[in-house]
Amino acid sequence: MNRFSLPILFVFLFILESLFVELLPVSVFSNDRILAPHFLMAGILFLTAYLSPKHGIIYGFIFGLLFDVVYTEIIGIYLFMFPLIAYIFANMMRVLQTNIMIVSVLSLIGIAFLEIGAYEMMYLIKVTELNFSSFVSIRLIPTLILNLSFIVLAAYFFKKQFEKAADRLRND
Repeated sequence: MNRFSLPILFVFLFILESLFVELLPVSVFSNDRILAPHFLMAGILFLTAYLSPKHGIIYGFIFGLLFDVVYTEIIGIYLFMFPLIAYIFANMMRVLQTNIMIVSVLSLIGIAFLEIGAYEMMYLIKVTELNFSSFVSIRLIPTLILNLSFIVLAAYFFKKQFEKAADRLRND
């Protein structure tokens, strides 16, 4: 894994999220559900677990800012949430094992915190009128199911790539 492969991987995940939204037909699922892919956040959390918390927080900050600039009209929500969740995740990983199952479950919990935090901020500044129970049924649960299936598919790949990067950093 060379020096540029981590940034390239995360740029790919960033682009994959928007491609997934654009190319997924709405009629595959019911029209009243909202699926929000958070593949980038899952990657950042796996990076935090298997490479280093410092790298996870830095990538969270950089891609949180990029996410805010490209996708939201309010700068700061994801800029704040990505590194915060990576920091909390890193502290939880100090107590728990870096087992792939534990990292996957905690990544899904981190994605749930990201969704709830973004919803609460949008609700607080009156960007959305959706009540919390509707948010859970319309957006949170379908989003968690989508991201769980992504994590199941990508967890082993992430683990191997980030462990190789950690070995390379130790050897340099």
